[in-house]
Amino acid sequence: DDPTIRLTTNVVGIEPDAVTLGLRVRVRFEAAEDVWIPLFEPTDEPLGEWAVAEPAAVSMPRPVSSRRFEHDGAITGIGISEVGRRLMRPPLSLTVDACLAAVADAGLELSDIDGVATYPGMAAAGHSEGGASPLIEALRLTPTWHNGAPETPGQIGALVAGLLAVSAGLCRHVLCFRTVWEATFAQLQRSGEVSHPGGRRASGMAELRAPFGALSAANWIALAASQHFARYGTTKEQLGAIAVNARANAARNPLAVYRDPLTLEDYLEARPITTPFGLYDCDVPCDGAVAVVISARDAARDRPRPPVLVDAVGTAIADRLSWDQGTLTHEPQVVGPAAHLWSRTELRPADVDLAQLYDGFTFNCLSWLEALGFCGMGEGGPWLEGGKRIALDGELPLNTGGGQLSAGRLHGFGLIHEAVVQLRGDGGERQVPGAEVALVTTGGGTPGGCALFTVAR
Repeated sequence: DDPTIRLTTNVVGIEPDAVTLGLRVRVRFEAAEDVWIPLFEPTDEPLGEWAVAEPAAVSMPRPVSSRRFEHDGAITGIGISEVGRRLMRPPLSLTVDACLAAVADAGLELSDIDGVATYPGMAAAGHSEGGASPLIEALRLTPTWHNGAPETPGQIGALVAGLLAVSAGLCRHVLCFRTVWEATFAQLQRSGEVSHPGGRRASGMAELRAPFGALSAANWIALAASQHFARYGTTKEQLGAIAVNARANAARNPLAVYRDPLTLEDYLEARPITTPFGLYDCDVPCDGAVAVVISARDAARDRPRPPVLVDAVGTAIADRLSWDQGTLTHEPQVVGPAAHLWSRTELRPADVDLAQLYDGFTFNCLSWLEALGFCGMGEGGPWLEGGKRIALDGELPLNTGGGQLSAGRLHGFGLIHEAVVQLRGDGGERQVPGAEVALVTTGGGTPGGCALFTVAR
């Protein structure tokens, strides 16, 4: 009778489309080599009651000190490489392009860079150029501090680490970057030129997901979306407003991967991926790199461009990390970072001029909107209805460069880049007038993180 205890497994003996919330099942066990796997089989009993609790409100204590490490640094430079589908370029070359552009944008020389931070460090399957070490070697950097790690509060964790290093006095100019080459890797894998690492047995967190076919974030984010639909009455049309808005913004962004018009009808008619997601609910695998320079506050004053300040970050973990044992009505790991963010700033949602919310899937955005308090829990669907609120001229312009849904999956760093572009007033056709406060979130089903960027006054 404990609602916090869940048994997760596959349903057998029923067509997928017939599976519904409240389906009564029995459990049997089936041997698979040296393990026994529980399986659910439907019974003839009528549908039962189902109740999955929404995320509990999180109360964060105010920082024990009024001093915030975020205020010791600032963003002084940004750079972005060529971005596209199947560029067939070595990923390190993309990294170098973005990093050189960011250093030049900050008005610095490579010899000024004394810190390096990246997410996720070394990673396979097109998710990394190899980590910080290859970039340090390629540019002949001599940092006094470097960091590359996947276990951070989302991809923005690289910036958080850089800010901490600057605040601690380890360095004065940190080069943060993120590189992906998923589109090229997939092409090379199809041609047999590269192979996906790994054997027949999964390990770590993947070992808990593999038996259920839940190796992709699409699986568990879609599960949460289905719960949200059933509990709150959210509709595909409401979720589609996010995808249509992203494409409209991408049409004004010359760097976006997809810029052709997308209508709500196009969205609804797209091929299914995993219920309730269709093709346009999912972001676009691409190749590209983004780099950001974080400088000590006193060293940021004489840069060519006005610095962009980081007012506060949110990095807390407040619910279970397991994909099936934590939050089931929203993207996991959004409530904690959101509550933590607002505990570290005097700003409030009404002060935000634009939001760059992680959109690996449309539902990610909806989850962040609710967790951050732009609307109430369960109210995201009606709040998004028609898309007017999130348009460039709406009350909360969302993912102004097209986000990952249309501009390309740069794993959060594209959103960071766009936030700085907007706060500098460099958005061109997509510029939000008078933008002074931008909110950025990253994550995507893993521990999330968020930050408030502001213009220097």
